[in-house]
Amino acid sequence: MRDGHVHTRFCPHGTNDSFEAYIERALALGYTEISFTEHAPLPDTFVDPTPQSDSAMQKEKLDDYFEEVSKLKAQYEGKVKINAGLEVDYIEGYEAEITQFLNEVGPKLDDAILSVHFLKSSSGYDCLDYSPNHFANMIQDYGSVEKIYRHYYQTLLKSIHAELGSYKPKRIGHMTLVHKFQRKYPVQSSFDSEIDLILNAVKDHGYELDYNGAGTAKPLCREPYPPDAIVHKAKERGIPLVYGSDAHQAKELGQGYERIKRLANL
Repeated sequence: MRDGHVHTRFCPHGTNDSFEAYIERALALGYTEISFTEHAPLPDTFVDPTPQSDSAMQKEKLDDYFEEVSKLKAQYEGKVKINAGLEVDYIEGYEAEITQFLNEVGPKLDDAILSVHFLKSSSGYDCLDYSPNHFANMIQDYGSVEKIYRHYYQTLLKSIHAELGSYKPKRIGHMTLVHKFQRKYPVQSSFDSEIDLILNAVKDHGYELDYNGAGTAKPLCREPYPPDAIVHKAKERGIPLVYGSDAHQAKELGQGYERIKRLANL
């Protein structure tokens, strides 16, 4: 059992659970491999649009993060494979800064995810998964839920094609994150053409998909990212699916795994 998407106490919007708490929980669940993929520091010139400015790890703590993961590798050698990783944000307009950052930290990475959380609009940037209330404000600004979905998928496609250097992550994070509040703000459109473009691009680049269980625990989502129909399309294309709990506290390890295992034959 491999978990390719796990957060830690270095996440400002996460938990204070120790690394050891995560790993002991992982061992209890029968994990053979775990990737700590903390939210990478945002570009220096980017202003975090969330109210608490807590979307990502602080840059000055990055060395401590890698040092702690390195110690854990030695401590748990032979019990579970531990990877030092990051979840890197693709932010439209900040490609040069992201590339520079990846060039600096790339040699320290065993694993990495490329995700879209922020959408660029005419008035700035929005964190699309922050809260249902903020998503409602975005609907007003964009004009409809459908327009948010379309812009998200367009941005996701840009992230796949973006030139971010040799250390660009090869796994695309929670590709349907925009579904997070779908039970409160449903859409009528299928977005099949956008999904097909994304999957074809993932296939063409030889990338993987983060098969993320966090959505199954979200009360307004209740499905993995991506959901069943998209998973079948990905499998038809031979795209690798890597389970990720997207845990932000130790007890969330394994969330959604049994459903995902049945669907993807992981």
